[in-house]
Amino acid sequence: MGRMNLKKKIEALKKDKNAVILAHYYQIPEIQEIADYVGDSLGLSQRAAETDADIIVFAGVHFMAETAKILNPSKKVLLPDLDAGCSLAESCPPDAFEAFVKSHPNHTVVTYVNCSAKVKALTDIVCTSSNALKIVESIPEDQPIIFAPDRNLGKYIMQKTGRDMLLWDGSCLVHEAFSMEKLLALHREYPDCKIIAHPESEEHILKTATYIGSTAGMIEYVKSHPKGKFIVATEAGILHKMQEEVPTAELIPAPAKEDNTCACSECAFMKMNTLQKLYDCLLNESPQIDVTKDIQEKALVPIERMLELSK
Repeated sequence: MGRMNLKKKIEALKKDKNAVILAHYYQIPEIQEIADYVGDSLGLSQRAAETDADIIVFAGVHFMAETAKILNPSKKVLLPDLDAGCSLAESCPPDAFEAFVKSHPNHTVVTYVNCSAKVKALTDIVCTSSNALKIVESIPEDQPIIFAPDRNLGKYIMQKTGRDMLLWDGSCLVHEAFSMEKLLALHREYPDCKIIAHPESEEHILKTATYIGSTAGMIEYVKSHPKGKFIVATEAGILHKMQEEVPTAELIPAPAKEDNTCACSECAFMKMNTLQKLYDCLLNESPQIDVTKDIQEKALVPIERMLELSK
């Protein structure tokens, strides 16, 4: 089935079933083009919380679809490929995290949204890279904090706030794949390019950046410098939306350590979703994401706290 044909069929099914398609900036361009909303984790959580669709098709990874299900327990939430996981979420197994939390009582537990529903259920408040600073700053200064699972984001927040937090040792493979050597060589080649980076990147990469922020924040920054030239240190999928929003900006993906086809950093999990899988999952209303009632109720509390603070 051709791409145009597939798109038409997806559009028809969507109307027929009162479905909404939510996609992350790291999805392939064809999926971003057909989505009702493309955003970062915070924007996607907000959209999931307010949708009146009967079916949510989440073109992203597992933890994102789970978050949508936690917010909409009575709706069908579909993920085009159940194997679309997340290296960061996997770096924080619920059992080990529960033991870690129990061994540090009296700490407020802040978890980055990139974690499983079971980990969210052990959390006091969830955050995303867009609002992590605001959320940590909302906690009284004398209150000890556990921050999980991303140690790079945690270190960045500690530097920004001067707070001492207990960090879980997790990270995202994509954001740790940037090569400092290649980045500096690229910058020498394009000295008038500014480096912009996601706070999940390692500290030495963040030190080179003119701007550090979430995917949505990076797009906004480029919008405010429409004639700018940028080396972009996050998953390369963001370049599609960035270029669409700011056609006059010059964008170069930050180089990865390994020599892959695009020589940039790509998330294999994000790229598992295809138009065909999207069509099939909407047609068959499967695979569905399920969260047990107990976990859903516990995980909803910290997510709602985050949404309340992010208004």
